[in-house]
Amino acid sequence: MVALVADTSALVSLGIVSNSDPTPLSLCFTHYDVFIPAAVVEELQEIASYDDQHGQAATAVLDRTTELTVRSVDLDTEFPLDDGENAAITLANEIDATLFLCDEFNRLGLIHASLVDTRLVTTPTLLSVFVRTEQLTPEKARTLLENISIARSWNANSYVQRARSLLEDV
Repeated sequence: MVALVADTSALVSLGIVSNSDPTPLSLCFTHYDVFIPAAVVEELQEIASYDDQHGQAATAVLDRTTELTVRSVDLDTEFPLDDGENAAITLANEIDATLFLCDEFNRLGLIHASLVDTRLVTTPTLLSVFVRTEQLTPEKARTLLENISIARSWNANSYVQRARSLLEDV
C-alpha cells in the first residue's frame, strides 16, 4: 500500500464526519499505510479533551490508532510551523512517504516546499481521489466536504471553494 503521513488538522477533518458510511477516516486507513508522528498523537489527545465536534473527531482518530503507525522524530526547532506539522513533514521526508495529508491551508506553500519527494494532498483532494477510485459517489463526497467545511469553518476558503466546484463537475 501507499505510505501516507498525516498531520493533526487533516485527521481531525477526516474524523469530523464519523457518522457517515463509509467514513473518510476508514477509507483512508483502508487504502493507505498511515503514519503519524508522536507529536500528532499528543495534539490529538489535547483536542480530544474538548467537548465539541473537533474533540469528538480527535477521539474518533485516537480510537483507531491501532490502524496506523506512530513514529518519533526529532523536531527542527527553527521550522515556522507547529510541532505536529513540523514532525509530520520530517516523518514524511524520513520515510520517503508518497503522500502528505495536511489541511493547513494558510501555509500550503511552505509545507509543499518542505517536502522532498512527497506529494501534498488535502482532505478535499483526498475526497476527490475516493470519487475517482469509486470509493465514494460524487454526491457523497460533496456532502462530506460540506459537513467538514461547516465544522472546520472552511466556507470562505478559496482552496476549498475550488475543490467543491471540481466535485460538482464530476
